[in-house]
Amino acid sequence: MAVGDRVTAGVVAVDMDREEARLSLAPAENPKLWAFLSRRRPGEVLSGVVAAIERFGVFVALDDGPSHPLFPGVGFITIPELSWGRIDSAADVVQVGQRIACEFLQFDTYNGEAHLSLRALRPDPFQAFAETVAVGQTLRGPVTKLVPFGVFVRVADGMAGLVHSKELTSPTDDVLRIGDEITVAVTEIDRAQRRLALSQRPARPDTTTSRHSHSATPGTHSPTHPGG
Repeated sequence: MAVGDRVTAGVVAVDMDREEARLSLAPAENPKLWAFLSRRRPGEVLSGVVAAIERFGVFVALDDGPSHPLFPGVGFITIPELSWGRIDSAADVVQVGQRIACEFLQFDTYNGEAHLSLRALRPDPFQAFAETVAVGQTLRGPVTKLVPFGVFVRVADGMAGLVHSKELTSPTDDVLRIGDEITVAVTEIDRAQRRLALSQRPARPDTTTSRHSHSATPGTHSPTHPGG
């Protein structure tokens, strides 16, 4: 391709602030694939076969979709969308050749693929746990991880919460080790962010105050740590 060549392209994104449009040759080069993906809607359930497992996710060959010109499948599941719990490898959840059903998340116009979620069609253990506990309730469990800002404590099967350093009765390095059993009180249950905050200190009367200032931002040091 050279300057001055005429091309047929599709608009995949518009930046109103910069007054720019991002174009792609893919719609013209793979019209069937583009038409298929453009018709998909978030929440739609798609089925297919696991075509390949990579360290960064899983490719899925969808039953109703065309093949992809580059990838093993049109569908793609990132590692976090495979399971609600922590996993070491995608192979812990699925195998090549396995038939699965997934929820459609979005159309990746850059790669020309469907982003899918396997876990979205499975019960969220955090929500089930949240139904059984209340703020102020005391629980007991082992310390599963020591971090600079506190400790994680497993309070149920596959469910751990953060005791921030300010909520510990003594400095972490002085008394706590991984495996130590401690009693904690639930101080916050954030169902939207899937966060559980705990404290070694007695529950205070005012339990409505948000403790987000004591919690790290999502994606870094989240108070929720399913799988402990």
